[in-house]
Amino acid sequence: MPDQQPPDRPEDRTPMTDTEIEAAYVTAPPRLNGPVTLAPYDPRWPEAYAALAARIGERLTPLPHRLDHASSTSVPGLPAKPVLDLVLTVPDPADEDAYVPALAPLGLRLTIREPDWYAHRLLRGAAGHPAADAVNLHVFPEDCPETARMLRFRDHLRADAADRDLYARTKRELSARSWTYTQQYADAKSEVVAEILRRAG
Repeated sequence: MPDQQPPDRPEDRTPMTDTEIEAAYVTAPPRLNGPVTLAPYDPRWPEAYAALAARIGERLTPLPHRLDHASSTSVPGLPAKPVLDLVLTVPDPADEDAYVPALAPLGLRLTIREPDWYAHRLLRGAAGHPAADAVNLHVFPEDCPETARMLRFRDHLRADAADRDLYARTKRELSARSWTYTQQYADAKSEVVAEILRRAG
């Protein structure tokens, strides 16, 4: 059974404290202690995603799964950290033996475990592509509201120039501030993300 899931509202996830961030990491979390570096949109990001997705798919052939490209590197025109965000859905993220060992040869390592938030796991590694510095592989259960929310946000930004520009401005403004952890920068975007999602329907 997947771990307990909270209600499907992005507002329900309040900004994480330093203690909560540190507790979620399997090892010590990397400290940023400064601003976030954004890169202009790189048209090679979809190509990098496709190449990595094919390799992940080969490794997970026996496991029912779905893989999607999400976050800013999946939206043409958006600036982003040069980190590919992939969303993997599996029957039960808590069953780490079903996918973590299979992905280890690709350099993906379990980094974050959040059992009380949609059983979320995060694997992180090198992207293996000149357009990207790294990859974040988010793992959620099948039919997870968070996955649907992430993809709805992506699809809306791809189609709506005004909200895409609003999000880009927000990212640039917040990235210039100093943050202890990158998660704090992500949490700071929550209000504008919720605003855009309300318009996305």
